Amino acid sequence: MVDLDSNPTKLIEVVHIGKQMLMTRGSLTTFSIANDVAKYFAIIPAAFAAVYPQLAMLNVMRLHSPSSAILSAVIFNALIIVFLIPLALKGVSYRPLSASAMLRRNLWVYGLGGLLVPFVGIKIIDLLLTLTGLV
Repeated sequence: MVDLDSNPTKLIEVVHIGKQMLMTRGSLTTFSIANDVAKYFAIIPAAFAAVYPQLAMLNVMRLHSPSSAILSAVIFNALIIVFLIPLALKGVSYRPLSASAMLRRNLWVYGLGGLLVPFVGIKIIDLLLTLTGLV
């Protein structure tokens, strides 16, 4: 909350905070959508490859079993929520860039990050579950 203190120049600070909130919301949404797409590519081929053998070619992660794929995705989902809470509370830093430059930067960071992080995270969790014998 910004107190204007009868000072109209504080409106610039209000606009700055509004832009930061908008960028944070967009960045989290981009990451979340990309994250969900990657999780679907992890779960669906592993879970349905036995029923639909054509899906086996989409199983690029080669997870141990359907149950380990689902458990790994659920554990990853719980962990990613914990890591995204500070970003949501702190917000994405605002930089005075053009709209296209800012969009391009955020798509690279949060879009590509949202696609790559789940593949790596789910695979590592699957390997740990398999090595410890929990699945």
